[in-house]
Amino acid sequence: MLQSSLLFGNIFVYYQFMGKEIIDSYTRTIVFSVLTIVAVIGVCVMCILPKPGSEGGGRTDDLGGPYAALKKSFALFKTKDMLLLSVTFFYTGIELSFFSGVYSACLGSTLRFPDPKRLVGLSGMFIGVGEILGGGVFGIFGSKTVKSGRDPIVILGYVVHMVCFFLIFMNLPTNSPLQNTHDTSFLPGGQPSEVVALMCSFLLGFGDACFNTQIYSILGSVYPDNSGPAFALFKFMQSLSAAACFFYSSIFQLYWHLGILVVFATLGTLTFCKVEWRAYRRQRAKPDTTAYD
Repeated sequence: MLQSSLLFGNIFVYYQFMGKEIIDSYTRTIVFSVLTIVAVIGVCVMCILPKPGSEGGGRTDDLGGPYAALKKSFALFKTKDMLLLSVTFFYTGIELSFFSGVYSACLGSTLRFPDPKRLVGLSGMFIGVGEILGGGVFGIFGSKTVKSGRDPIVILGYVVHMVCFFLIFMNLPTNSPLQNTHDTSFLPGGQPSEVVALMCSFLLGFGDACFNTQIYSILGSVYPDNSGPAFALFKFMQSLSAAACFFYSSIFQLYWHLGILVVFATLGTLTFCKVEWRAYRRQRAKPDTTAYD
């Protein structure tokens, strides 16, 4: 449901931006008004949800109030596994900012495309399709895919993103995040390809789903009694890196973005696999554990 919002939201944006060379004030007002209304409804629904444990059974990870929860989160952050996973969390935040903000700006600024503004909405749809497919395969059917371990899926996401970053490097000019540009690409003839651009959008979404589904899985498995602080640290590191990416996105050219993504994707994949292998060894040492059930 979360990932499907990328598809439906971008269908709406696609039709609002269709045929427009300049996004006028009326169109901006319509788009932001609709998104604001949806956000308000979502917050209201969240506020009226039953409190955890109100239906009986209580909570298994009672944190004892905000201060105690904060202390527990800091203590958990200093553990070796969490420090290693934080590198993976950091990568997912950078990558999230890239596909949600930087990549769409690059497409809209590459004026060699026939209709770059229309391509922004289409790109968001293909990202959504990739997220939905990845979430469906590795999330809904996670009980089956996890039997082979989580590391092969993360490695698959890493390979998908490496291929995607190379294609983006070949397809889009380096100045596209900063300004409208008629610069050529490295593809034959120097003309950027819409097909390659949309294929990269799909790969960005699919690879992101590979990482995120397995992060949710490993946090629930390795930290069953500390799930609240563990997920809080995940979102903290992800949000921190996303903010950092948005900060430097107005300064760095596209190739710098891709270089940063490659470095952190490599480090994040290695650290995730190390934690996964440590969890697997603990699983072998304690045959009665349910971490891989």
